[in-house]
Amino acid sequence: MGAVKELLFMKLFKPSPAAAAVQTDGPVPAITVEDVYLSYRSIVPVSKRKAAKAQDNTKKTGRIEHFEALHGISFEIAQGEIVGLIGRNGSGKSTLLRVLAGIFEADRGVVDLHGHTVSLLALGIGFQKKLPGRENIYLSGMLMGFSKQRIDEQIDEIIEFSELGSFIDKPVQTYSSGMQSKLGFAITAILKTDIILVDEVLSVGDSHFKKKSFNKMKELIAEKNRTVIIVSHSTSTIQDICEKVIWLHDGDIKMIGKTSEVVDLYEEFMEQY
Repeated sequence: MGAVKELLFMKLFKPSPAAAAVQTDGPVPAITVEDVYLSYRSIVPVSKRKAAKAQDNTKKTGRIEHFEALHGISFEIAQGEIVGLIGRNGSGKSTLLRVLAGIFEADRGVVDLHGHTVSLLALGIGFQKKLPGRENIYLSGMLMGFSKQRIDEQIDEIIEFSELGSFIDKPVQTYSSGMQSKLGFAITAILKTDIILVDEVLSVGDSHFKKKSFNKMKELIAEKNRTVIIVSHSTSTIQDICEKVIWLHDGDIKMIGKTSEVVDLYEEFMEQY
């Protein structure tokens, strides 16, 4: 199940007690994140000679280091909000999306999706490489919580949108990164979840598909109750689509606010950084 857990699209979350409570006036929460921490463990190579000097007869050739990627992250996103997630490389953006999608488990803290379904669209993860694109559509869709009947009804539309043609019946391991991006986006765009997490893929693919996917994303956003978080290094894309922005820096939230205000300060910061 380890490989399946790392698929692009994830399971339904059970409603939390908060989601089951009687709703009060005000925005309905879609995502609540409270004091989330996550760290990675990595092995730093050490030469056998150095290891032997440090410990007699040791066979260890590396030491374990811990890298804290997220430091007590907290925020709330209302249902229907379109939020940009910005920050320089290594700030924790992709890690945060994977925590929200349930691919990574936080070391501590709370992530509550209030019973909403969620999908993550990102490069490099998600498909069973030895299976053809068609079978990956079914696998991804079922992990998103959709029935086979629902996927049967929409698979032709997914394939047409992906523009993969006969490649849809070839193993995904034969696809270029652009082709994988097209298939992933097509699945997300046609099999719509309540929450969509987008990690940089709007900038991948040929110019025709970029325009097509950008327009489709705008169409999805126009649906009142859909919640979207978009990671992008293109501040123009963020300004065009998002109403609110979260700025991450070295695993901390540096600022949350209106798009124009946060992006202006972020660009000023990056010029001096």
